[in-house]
Amino acid sequence: MRRNILLGVVVCVLSCVPAFAGAADDEAIAPGSPRQSGEGPYSQLILRGVTVVDGTGAPAFGPTDVVIEGNRIVDVKIVGNPGAPIDASKRPQLKAGGREMDLAGYYVLPGLIDMHGHIGGKEQGVNADYVYKLWLGHGITTVRDPGCGNGIDFCVSEQRRSAANSIAAPRIFPYAFFGMGRDTPMTKPEEARQWVREMKRKGALGMKCFGARPDLLAAAFDELKKQGMRSACHHAPLAVSRVNVLDTARQGLTTMEHWYGLPEALFDGQTVQQFPADYNFLDEQHRFGQAGRLWAQAAAPGTPHYEDVMKELLGLDFTIDPTFTIYLAGRDLMRARTADWHAQYTWPALWEFFRPNRANHGSFFYDWGTEDEVAWRDNYRRWMDFVNDYKNRGGRVTVGSDSGYIYQLYGFGTIQELELLREAGFHPLEVVRSATLNGAEALGADDRIGSVEPGKLADLLVVKENPLANLKVLYGTGHVRLDAAGKLGRVGGVDYTIKDGIVFDARQLREDVRTMVAAEKQRLGVPALMQPGD
Repeated sequence: MRRNILLGVVVCVLSCVPAFAGAADDEAIAPGSPRQSGEGPYSQLILRGVTVVDGTGAPAFGPTDVVIEGNRIVDVKIVGNPGAPIDASKRPQLKAGGREMDLAGYYVLPGLIDMHGHIGGKEQGVNADYVYKLWLGHGITTVRDPGCGNGIDFCVSEQRRSAANSIAAPRIFPYAFFGMGRDTPMTKPEEARQWVREMKRKGALGMKCFGARPDLLAAAFDELKKQGMRSACHHAPLAVSRVNVLDTARQGLTTMEHWYGLPEALFDGQTVQQFPADYNFLDEQHRFGQAGRLWAQAAAPGTPHYEDVMKELLGLDFTIDPTFTIYLAGRDLMRARTADWHAQYTWPALWEFFRPNRANHGSFFYDWGTEDEVAWRDNYRRWMDFVNDYKNRGGRVTVGSDSGYIYQLYGFGTIQELELLREAGFHPLEVVRSATLNGAEALGADDRIGSVEPGKLADLLVVKENPLANLKVLYGTGHVRLDAAGKLGRVGGVDYTIKDGIVFDARQLREDVRTMVAAEKQRLGVPALMQPGD
């Protein structure tokens, strides 16, 4: 399906006839199963003695008691001082019928928001339950599906079922691919406006585009604003010479995905990327190999053109959703291919999808060598410097993973994105804010989610280890540590994910995934402890 979508990018950019045609329902994966896990919501739930990282950028504080009634946080009450006995008289009283959880020493964060999360797909061979369990098992309580590749009807249905808590899944914000559902060329601006109105009627909350004819995009963005909808754009190389990030931001784009379109806006002394003569966009090793050489062609920090672009994007209150994690294999293929989690968590069919294959999107490692990786490392350094500079000047940066491609696994990829923001120069508190409140703001939902504050929905992540000291403790595989007795073991992993006041045992969700994967390997005759790909 994603291959069809990519072909649709080509066709849509050239003639605005999306070949993917909206991903018909018969192409969609099976929807989430009826919810059988999670307890609550409760008339009252008190998380006792926790240390809170509230998502606003404020430092951690505790011990506190977090009081939840139904699906809302009603109080975050400081109940003592670290290392001193808690004064019971300061603690909120448990009401009849309520539940309290003794979580002394645990950390509570807002539920993570993944701004670029695809709900699997038939070509990867995974089902929705597999994806949802990995997301919830990593404390992810909200996901924006940028494109609804399983079909807009599927995506909106899953959004509503999640909102009703009839499935165990994060909140879903469905964004439709520009032009999806059409089977005739889009050639007039009014057709773009009609398409936006039709997507609004179907329940989409926004649009994702890859680029298109400038006048069609301008009409779509204008209509999106009129309809109170938001937008995301992956500025594909076939369209970026006519419409880069500055162009779409001026038209009303709210969020840029990845980084395509930004270096092109920073060109100074050229107007197109310096593609080699034999470059072919549809050859994905060409595409990704040259993508890793793009930032070197952008204006350097501190130059007049760099400053002009930076200041204009800041003035437009523009959001950057970098998704560093999805390109990580480009700079170190071996590390991405042998990550700890693949052996027990990666679905066999998904592993086959990842392996080098000219027909699968993102499986472009036909002959990936040292020169490609060195170029990508330099690309990351320049890219990260811009994103960190943007953040330091007050720009909004969010967390997105785009997992399901290029050796990146759902849930794990989101945590890896946190680590990459840290590498880019973000303080751990800034990393958490990007993954929570910034995402809520970008979605227009910061009145409901994104921080641990009274009045907000009870979407929370609970973990025993301190993620500000080591973000690795959020991985489902935990963190390897040698204890005082010299024994090697693993610590960490999210303990509980609370979504809409419902308490999910995150460890059990991850165990469910391991069981599913083991059973599928047994069915296929794949050795249970075999590293995928061996």
